[in-house]
Amino acid sequence: MCLSIPSKVVAIDEDNVATVETLGVSRRVSLDLIAEPVAVGEYVLIHVGYAMEKIDTKFALESIEIYRQIAKDMQNGRIGADEGDAGLDKLYQNNKE
Repeated sequence: MCLSIPSKVVAIDEDNVATVETLGVSRRVSLDLIAEPVAVGEYVLIHVGYAMEKIDTKFALESIEIYRQIAKDMQNGRIGADEGDAGLDKLYQNNKE
């Protein structure tokens, strides 16, 4: 399974290569596989060096917050690293309460 965390486009060069930021980590990715234009400030999903899809900013920010909560819960021992669903079921149940 591949897990893609939304990445914010912070720069685009003349070769259609973007610098993106993913949870504080910057990397360069190709935009060549995305049919629609991508602008600085928008969010994309990446896989092995290529942006695969542009996604809605609201959805991207909500997803990033969920990833941060999962990481925090793993650090605090609320979710075990060996849980197959990364504790998402527990997180979902806790957020419903």
